[in-house]
This record gives sequence, structure tokens and C-alpha cells, in this order.
Amino acid sequence: MVSVELVIGIIVAVVVLAIVVIYNSLVRLRVRVDNAWSQIDVQLKRRYDLIPNLVSAVKGYMKHEKGVLEEVTKARAALVEGSMKDKAKASNQISEALKSIFAVAES
Repeated sequence: MVSVELVIGIIVAVVVLAIVVIYNSLVRLRVRVDNAWSQIDVQLKRRYDLIPNLVSAVKGYMKHEKGVLEEVTKARAALVEGSMKDKAKASNQISEALKSIFAVAES
């Protein structure tokens, strides 16, 4: 009788230990995902903060690229607000607009 109770106790202990290990690994993965998203957000904010420097550098071309600068400004405003999906879309719009600004600045 004692050996049956011992075996049941060991099985219960193993199941409880497995649950604890799985829970801890899920929590660890969730924290890593949250950290990754916050790192992306930090980089987007850094990029957002550097846009005024770029705009001041290309003010001489403003007459020719007024539409592009307005697009960058609108995308910059969208980058501050909204979900991560909206921020990613705004970041892509900024990238496309900045390509044309760099092309004008180089020529």
C-alpha cells in the first residue's frame, strides 16, 4: 500500500513540476516578445526625433519637394499615435518618401 501511495505522490510531483516549468517558459517568452516590441518602438521614436534634422537639411529643395515633405510630416504624425501596425505602416511611408528626398539631395 505504501508503494502505491509513493508512486502516486511521485507522479503528482512530476506533473506539478512540469506545469511550473511550462508556465515559467511561457512567461519568459511573453517577456521577450514585449521587450522586442519595445525595442522596435524605441527605434521608431529615435527615427521620429531625427526627421526634423533631415527636414532642415533639405529646406533648400522645399519648393521642388513640398509634396514629399508634407507626406513625411503626415507619416511622422501617424508614427506617434496608433497601434504597432499603424506605426509600421507610417514607418514604411516615411522610408518611401525619404528615398525621394535623398535622391533630390544627392543630385
